Amino acid sequence: MAKIALFAGSFDPFTRGHEVVVEMALRLFDEVVIGVGENVAKQSLLSVEARCRLIADIYKNNNRVRVKSYSTLTGDFAREVGATVLVRGVRNTVDFEFERTIEATNRELFPELTTVLISTPAEYMHISSSMVRELLAFGRDIKEYLPQNIKIENYINRVES
Repeated sequence: MAKIALFAGSFDPFTRGHEVVVEMALRLFDEVVIGVGENVAKQSLLSVEARCRLIADIYKNNNRVRVKSYSTLTGDFAREVGATVLVRGVRNTVDFEFERTIEATNRELFPELTTVLISTPAEYMHISSSMVRELLAFGRDIKEYLPQNIKIENYINRVES
């Protein structure tokens, strides 16, 4: 039976930090489902559809990665996609405390799920989606923070077909 992990987040946008967490998760699990959720508390740069398209473009040649959007509790979505593990990236102690609180709640609601925290390598610790959005808003070049060959302008304000 394949071991499926869910890496869930808003991914607005998906960064090199997210990419390295997926790479590390693929060393541990047979398949990684990247779940793109809508976070209504955040000002979005990209639509959920555009985020899914961007991530799918990155992993188009990797049959061990699936990308899906969701609008339910993460634990319910994990059940839907057959995941038994929730993968979370951690950059610092603030992230750790936040993720630890979420893990405790998920363990209570979804005892069959195990949360695995993956520490982001030092060279990616400073990268966050909110930092990338802010740099972009001020007209700064953000390509060093995004996965290789991703041009964010190809995903912003694109009319859905």
